[in-house]
Amino acid sequence: MTLGSFRRVGTAVAALLALLLWTAVSAAAATAGRPAVAAAEGCAPLAPGASAAAERAIAAACAQVAAGTWYTWGGGHGAEPGPTYGQVDPTDPASEHDPERRGFDCSGLVRYAYAQAAGSDILDGVASQQYYTHRAAERFSAAQGLAPLLPGDLLAWGTSQDLHHIALYLGGGKMVEARQSGTKLMVSDVRTAGYFGAVRVNTGPVTGHVFQTWGSGVWTKKQPALRAERVYAFPGPTTVRVACQKHAEEVTSDGYTNDAWSYLPDYQAWVTNIYIQGPAWLDGVDTCRF
Repeated sequence: MTLGSFRRVGTAVAALLALLLWTAVSAAAATAGRPAVAAAEGCAPLAPGASAAAERAIAAACAQVAAGTWYTWGGGHGAEPGPTYGQVDPTDPASEHDPERRGFDCSGLVRYAYAQAAGSDILDGVASQQYYTHRAAERFSAAQGLAPLLPGDLLAWGTSQDLHHIALYLGGGKMVEARQSGTKLMVSDVRTAGYFGAVRVNTGPVTGHVFQTWGSGVWTKKQPALRAERVYAFPGPTTVRVACQKHAEEVTSDGYTNDAWSYLPDYQAWVTNIYIQGPAWLDGVDTCRF
C-alpha cells in the first residue's frame, strides 16, 4: 500500500470516528433535555386543573419513581426533606432491608414533593399531620369520590384518629405513592378500601388565625366537652388554624383551668384553649355562633 493510500484510509477512519462521536454527543444532549419523569411511565398529571405548585410536586415525586427509589419505613424524615435510610418495622418482616436502602415512606415522599414545589419544608410530619395541615385550601370526603379532585391533591387512608397512608393524586384514578417495604416508589390505581378523604394543599400564604399547640397526646373533640367523641390526638406541638372560640365546659389540666374552647376547621373539632399557646382567651379570634 502506498503512502497516499495510508493517508486516504486514515482520513476515512478519522471521519468515521468524528461521525460516531457527533452521534453519541447528540443523543446524550437529547436525552439530557428530557425531564427525568419521562422514564416513569404514566407518572405525570393525568387531568387538567392542577396548580403550578401541584405540578411541581408531582414532577418531584415522579423523578424519584424514575430513579427507582425504594420505599423505606421511616425514610424521608431527616433534618431536611429527601431520601434517608429507613428502619426496621417490627410489624413487617419485609422491612428487614430498609436500613440498607435510602428512600421514602409515604409521608416522607409527600414531604419531599411539596418541599420541592414550595421551596420550603411545609409538610413535615406523618400522614395524619399532613392530612390535617393548616395549609389546606380545600378538603374532600370519601363520600365525594375522586370526581372533584385535581392532580397534586393528597389522598389519605385510615380513620380520623389513625391515618396511616398518604399519596399524591395524579388524576384519572391514578396516584404516585411510597407503598410498602420491599417495593419501589410506584404509580398505582387509587384504592377505595379504607380511603378517608383528600386535601388540596395551599403552598402560598396561610389565611386565618394560626396558633401553635403544646403538649403531646392532646385530643380534639366533636363538641367542646371532655366526654365528647374523640377526633384526633396531636402527637406533639402542632400548628393549627382557629376559626372561632367560645366558653363551654371548664377544664383543669396540667396545672391550668379554663372554660374556653377553640374550633379547628381543619379537624372539624374542638380543643381546650389550655393547649393553645397564648392567653386563656385568644386575642383577635371571634366568638363562635354555633
